[in-house]
Amino acid sequence: MRQKPRRGAGGGDGARPLAVRVRKARRRKPSSTEWLTRQLNDPYVADAHRLGYRSRAAFKLIQLDERFHLLRSGMRVVDLGCAPGGWSQIAAARVGAEKGHGAVVGIDLSPTDPVPGAALLQGDFRDPAIANHSRTALGGPADLVLSDMAAPATGHAATDHLRIVALAEEAFAFAAALLRPGGAFVAKVFQGGAEGALLAELKRAFATVRHAKPAASRAESAETYVVATGFRGASGAA
Repeated sequence: MRQKPRRGAGGGDGARPLAVRVRKARRRKPSSTEWLTRQLNDPYVADAHRLGYRSRAAFKLIQLDERFHLLRSGMRVVDLGCAPGGWSQIAAARVGAEKGHGAVVGIDLSPTDPVPGAALLQGDFRDPAIANHSRTALGGPADLVLSDMAAPATGHAATDHLRIVALAEEAFAFAAALLRPGGAFVAKVFQGGAEGALLAELKRAFATVRHAKPAASRAESAETYVVATGFRGASGAA
């Protein structure tokens, strides 16, 4: 891959990094060229590499935590769809799991490289055996269930939206069975009207339900996050 640095709008005085333009290649799809260009010019990608985070997505959880104060020392946290491990990294560091405080359990269909302080389970979170393993690894009810999961894209916007909302609904069902009263749930959804049923369920089950789009979410992305706090308990979720 040949890259040609291009002077940024701020000139060569160091105020802004030089932009990188990726040349087109015969064997590369235009969409791949666009993705490479975006990655190479994304400051969150650069910062993730610099700070040792598994992915740029780590900054989304950092920003959500800064706004909603989700993570505290000693908490028990479940990270659904944890691969490659960026959210588990942040959660483990902020609850003190690396030092033996609290617990972080990550679950994903794909293998995930070890994260210090986190117990990582490979499998489907909807599998009762995986749910039982997560309870054992947590050592008690969860304080927070996180879901940054997204269903594989089909390219059809309406279908993709419905699939990610369905996944968020299943994540909520998992969380409702595991959370302690007062706990919290965070899930990725897409902007649109089809999540009305999910929001109604969340409002019955939690004291407060809000939406947030972290700065680290790409502007062109339809993703947003629902942040539900103050879990009322299993009876409220029914």
